[in-house]
Amino acid sequence: MNEHLSKNFDLELEHLRTNVLQMGGLVEQQVKKAMEGLYAGDVPLLEAVIRDDSRVNQLEIEIDAACNQVIAKRQPTAIDLRMILTVLKSVADLERAGDKARKIARLGTLLHDQHAASVPDVELGHIAELSLKMLRGSLDAFARLDVNAAAEVLHLDETVNNEYHAVVRQLITYMMEDPRTISRSLDIMGIAKAIERVGDHAKNIAEHVVYMVKGLNIRHAPADEIDRKIAEA
Repeated sequence: MNEHLSKNFDLELEHLRTNVLQMGGLVEQQVKKAMEGLYAGDVPLLEAVIRDDSRVNQLEIEIDAACNQVIAKRQPTAIDLRMILTVLKSVADLERAGDKARKIARLGTLLHDQHAASVPDVELGHIAELSLKMLRGSLDAFARLDVNAAAEVLHLDETVNNEYHAVVRQLITYMMEDPRTISRSLDIMGIAKAIERVGDHAKNIAEHVVYMVKGLNIRHAPADEIDRKIAEA
């Protein structure tokens, strides 16, 4: 009987992990489509991203309910409890990353409704690819319980932040040179911030993975201490 219960518990935990990865894949596609629609001037695609945000929200609700059911039924401890807590925190971050994809799409439709050039004057493709790399890396670390992969994601965060600040400086210069572009530039700045925040949520997921595997809270730890803390745990 105990073995049977243990197998059922393992299946429930694996189901939770699978659902997190499914949700993560959907969010990644949402961000990709938002950027594609932005650069291609594809308003129907941007509108689809906005509509599909409800699918991300629904997955968060379903996974959250499943986690609470497992906690109530199994009363997990140690690494099993840390895993469920990681799932709860990660899906919250994924939902917020999905919100950022919706924001990119919403601002993208505004830009194109204003009959602006189909491609923004400021290059956002590279920072978007870096943020998506962080998101993929954090999900991969979660799937493989790999703290080293999680650490790689954490180290990318500073690069994304630097790129975002470079975009902001460029847009400020752009607005100062031609005040007529202020409204459009602010929209592009909002898109850049949303992309940067996707990276922040990926960073959070990577931190959750380290907590799940090592029981180590590395939130707010300086970048140069992360590897040492992980190695010592």
